[in-house]
Order: sequence, then structure tokens, then C-alpha cells
Amino acid sequence: MIFDYAGAACSGLLALAALSRAGRSLTRWAFAAGMAILAAESVFMAFSHGTDSPSQILRWQTWRMAALSLIPGTWMLFSLTYARGKGIRFSWRTRLALTATFLVPPAIAVGFREWLAISVQPVGDANWILRLGPAGTALFLVLLVGAVWIVVNFERTFRASVGTMRWRIKFMLLGAGILFVVRIYTSSQVLLFHGVDSSLEGINSGALIVSTLLMLRSFFRTGHFELEVYPSQKVLQNSLTVLIAGAYLLIVGVLAKVVTHFGGDSAFAAKAFLVLVSLVALTVALQSDRARLELRRFVSRNFHRSPYDYRTVWKTFTEGTASRVEEAGLCRELVRLTADTFHALSVSIWLVDEKGESLNASASTSPPSAKDAASPVRAGDAQVLRQWFTSHADPVDIETSEAEWAEVLRRYHSSQFAKGGHRVCVPIIGRGELLGVLLVGDRVGGVPFSLEDFDMLKCVGDHAAAGLMNVQLSKKLLQAKELEAFQAMAAFFVHDLKNAASTLNLMLQNLPVHFDDPEFRADALRGIGKTVGHINRLIGRLGLLRHELKIEATPADLNEVVDHVLTGIERSSAYVLTKNLQSLPKVEIDQDQMNKVITNLVLNATEAVPPGGEVRVSTGLENGWAVLTVSDNGCGMSPEFLAHSLFRPFQTTKKNGLGIGMFQSKMIVEAHGGRVAVESEPGKGTQFRIFLRTPANR
Repeated sequence: MIFDYAGAACSGLLALAALSRAGRSLTRWAFAAGMAILAAESVFMAFSHGTDSPSQILRWQTWRMAALSLIPGTWMLFSLTYARGKGIRFSWRTRLALTATFLVPPAIAVGFREWLAISVQPVGDANWILRLGPAGTALFLVLLVGAVWIVVNFERTFRASVGTMRWRIKFMLLGAGILFVVRIYTSSQVLLFHGVDSSLEGINSGALIVSTLLMLRSFFRTGHFELEVYPSQKVLQNSLTVLIAGAYLLIVGVLAKVVTHFGGDSAFAAKAFLVLVSLVALTVALQSDRARLELRRFVSRNFHRSPYDYRTVWKTFTEGTASRVEEAGLCRELVRLTADTFHALSVSIWLVDEKGESLNASASTSPPSAKDAASPVRAGDAQVLRQWFTSHADPVDIETSEAEWAEVLRRYHSSQFAKGGHRVCVPIIGRGELLGVLLVGDRVGGVPFSLEDFDMLKCVGDHAAAGLMNVQLSKKLLQAKELEAFQAMAAFFVHDLKNAASTLNLMLQNLPVHFDDPEFRADALRGIGKTVGHINRLIGRLGLLRHELKIEATPADLNEVVDHVLTGIERSSAYVLTKNLQSLPKVEIDQDQMNKVITNLVLNATEAVPPGGEVRVSTGLENGWAVLTVSDNGCGMSPEFLAHSLFRPFQTTKKNGLGIGMFQSKMIVEAHGGRVAVESEPGKGTQFRIFLRTPANR
């Protein structure tokens, strides 16, 4: 009972401490709420231990399970938001799972309260066992699954953090991890024996006291709530938590079967706990930077193994940076890989700016508020570094030199730890020019850099240079393509404007001569209106390329839409327009957008046919799809244009066309979940078929 009250006091005070600090973010509120719920649970457990009445024990345990039902949701939210900075975004799957953890356990605890616990069975003088009902068993099962998921999230955060970030958050993660690892153990025991053993529940209170002390230690490391860590989205892949939890539950299940077969074992719970502690100890050892470093040293000394497997390291760097197409992402990945490879807590990359006048901090394992990431290297200092490293391309120890360039680097890359060892600068050289510098310091244990370390750092610098040059080249290619597209668009636009200007200029020349002629004035007015309308349509079609396509689909009769479009198209004796519209079910379409598609197809067909040619518009059903067909017997298109240029912007066979219509039409149809099929042969004509979904194939 004393442990219960002590755990409640510790967790309650920690909740108040979290809320008393500046910046009450969602993460702080979730943490404070989680600790407050744990405090309430401990109080209810203390009340249960303080009475001998089975009815009172049953009552307080019911309230305790109500508090337990709130733990998965609040701590799940904390585990997903801790050390993520601002602007956290969850996928719809994560939001759905998070909502379930908030709603399902309380629904079980409140909606099935009478079936949470069945009876209380005294054991000895002071202990008892609470026999669970179906609802209680379900609640502890949800708690077990939630605890595993929460520890998985903490593991992801720990593994994704590097350097100073890991140093700042590790006590919080360790405390929370211990708390929920013990919950996994106690919940598994409850489910295994279908009851809550009061003697076993004291472990939760002890774990809560230890966890709060560890979490309190993290409060003295500034900014641990505000750091930004980017864990992988592959939650379960390569997760030690899932592996160990599965191994533990499997071993405990086997032990239970063995014990049952041989008639029972009073020490079974202690053995199961020993298994759990052993697995947790192994996990902590595997996650310790210092332990892994010592293990690597031992293997190297006793088995004469090189400190680096160069093929593995090179493969890791290549796979980690190959998909990074932006400078910021590439630099962030480089500092992470460098920190992991060399067991360094402080790794930063500074890149030369486009003008070549200064160096700017691009990525660092230290928080953004650190001094060395606060401002760019001044132009004079940057010139000193460029002059030195242009002729010295190897990594250098900046602690052993009193030269001006070394003083500059020491000033801009401060050391975080007094016993972190020497700092090393790796120049990033590409095409004989300095692209940036990679600064490595605060090595775990202050281990000095060996010759093999310097060789590996040189390889890392060369790899970084190659990656940066590829990113810069990709950026230039993208800019060149954008310029080419702009020039093509401008050429078409200017050509059409020139034709419109010529028409208006001709009217202006004839206006003084024929101004008194009413027919001429009427014809001129129509011509001006038509030209202005053409310019507005041109501007509108070009503007479509800059706007996101939004579809607002409603049930509509496709035949009515086709009729409306054909009615608005000006008829001419130069071609024959026929239609054949069959009965169709209503389809979900955006009528305004589909009007554009039909109008574009019909106008293209009328412009392609020779004098006296035929344009055919028909609708029908085919394999559950509504099909709109627009065909003509005009000039047709070549196979090359059909295969490579038809649906690309600024590609056209028409003299005065922009090549935007078919590009836009295809986007609209595909946004409806449909598709476009085209058949064409030079000199024989073209057939477009638009397939749209009907209720039968949705």
C-alpha cells in the first residue's frame, strides 16, 4: 500500500511539473494526462489494499479498471507526438487506431461494468485474487496490445534519434519504456491466470516510482519535448520490441503448459518475470551506444577484425542516400549515417551557398537552437576555409592546429561534452571546389579517431560530394525543363496573340474608311467580340495548368450532358454532325468538367475533317461501363504522335493549337476514375472513346 501511495504521489507531481513548464503543447498535455491517470490508478489500488472487505475490493478494483481504460489512448498519443516538434501529421490509419484506443477501452469499462470482475478470493492474510469476467479479460487484452504498441513507438523514436537528440530524450524514453514493459508482464500474468493477484500488482507501483525518477531526470535536459525526430513509417519491420514481446509471450505460454502438465508450480510468476527481465536487459544492452562500441572493440582486439566492414558501410550509405533528391534530405541522412557509423553525438554539415560567399548549416544532430546552427559562416571566414580545403582534401583534426581555418571551425562547431574527444572536419570536394564541410565530434567515450577512421571519413566525404553534385545536377535539369516548357508555352501563346492582334489591326485600318457603313460596324463588333473571346479562352486554358483539378461529382444523365454540349456548338455546312445516344444509367460526373472534355473532342473532330466530312457522337454500354465515342473521317494522327505526344502539354498537330486540350481532357477523365482509348490512322480518321464508371462497376 505504501508503494501505491508513493507511486501516485510521484506521478501526480510529475504531471504538475510538466504543466508548469513553458510551452503547453499537445505532447505536454498528453504526458500530464497520462501521469495523472497512473496516479489515480495507484490510489484506487491503494484503497483496494487498505480494506479486507471483498465488496469494497471489488468496488475499488472496478474504479481502477476504469482508470486503466484511459491509459492506452493518452499514452498512445504521447508516444506518437513526443520529440516530433511542430506540425505533426498522422495518416488516416494512425488516426483510426488512435481513436479506437481512446474509445474502445472506456466503452468496455463503462458499458460492461457488471462483467469486469466476478469475485474476490482471499489468499493468506493480506493478499487476494480478483477473478475477472469477460469484459475485464478483454480490457486487459487491449491494455497488453496497447502497451506493446506504445513501446514500439518509443523504440522507433529512440532508433531514429542520433547524437545530442538521443542524449536529451533517452531518460524519458527509458522511463516510459520500463513502465510499459512491466505493464506487458503484469497484463500477461493477469490474462494467463484469469485474475488480478494483489501481490503481483505491487510491481506496477515499483515500476511507476522508478519510471518517474528517470523521467524527472530528462526534465533537466533542455528542449527534450521540442526536438524533431523523423522515425521510419515501417512500424513493425525490424522492431526489437515486437520480437522480444513475441518471444516473451511464447516462452511464458510454453512454461504455462509445462507447469499445468506437471501439476502446477507456485514459483511460475517469478520465473516468468525473470524471463522478462532478462529479455529487457538484453534489449537495453543492444540499444546502448557504449555497449555496442565496447563489443566492437572486443571483437576487433580478440579476433583481429577490422573496425569497418567497408562493403557494408558503403552499401548502407548508398541505400540511405540514393532516394534523397533534395539537398536538405540528403544532408539529414548523411549526418544520421555518419553519427551511427562513427558513434559520434555531434555531426553537422555546412554547405557553400550558391554565390560561394558563405557556408550555411544544412543538417545537424544537435538541436536547431545550438550555437553552431544559429548563423551562417561569415564571408571572410568562409573564404579562409575555401582557400585551405581547396588544396587539402583529407579529413583533419581541428583540435591539433592553431591555424586560422581551424580556429574558424572550432568557433562555429562547439563541443557539447567536455570529454567528447577531438573534433574532425571532413571537406566535401567536388570538381576541385569546396562544396561544404562535414564536422564530427563528441564521440561516445571520447575515443580518438584512428587512421582507419580517417580513411573511412574520406570515403564518406567523397560519397557526400557525389550525392550533392547529383542533387545539384537534378535541380539544374528540372530548371531547364521548366524553362523549356515555359518557352514552348510562350511561343504558342505569342503566336495566337499575334494572330488576334493582326485581326484587330486589320479592322482598325478599315474602320476609318467604312465607319459609316452599319453592316461593317456590326461585323467589326462581332469580330472584336470573337477575338476577345478567343484571347480569354486562351488565357483560361493556360491557367488550368497552374490550378489543382477538383472534381465535384453528382449523379447525371450523360446523354443530357452530350445534348447540351452539341446544342452549344456552332453548326457549319463544312461538315456533317450525327449523334446516336442510347439509354444509359446515371453516372457520377462533374458536369462542368465533363462539358470541357466533350467540347474539346467534338471541336477537335470538326477541325480535323475535310469539307463535307462527318463527325459522329454516340453513347452506349460496354461491360458495365458508360462509353462516349467521338469519331471522324478526318486527317488522323501518326502512330508516333499517338504514342508519345497526344496527351503531353504543348504537343499538337494543329497550326494554331496550344496542345493543352487533350492533356486537360485526360486528366479530367482519369480524375473521374475513367479512362481514354484512342484509335487513329493517317488519312482515315480518329476515334476517341471515354469510359466512365456506372453503379454496376463501382
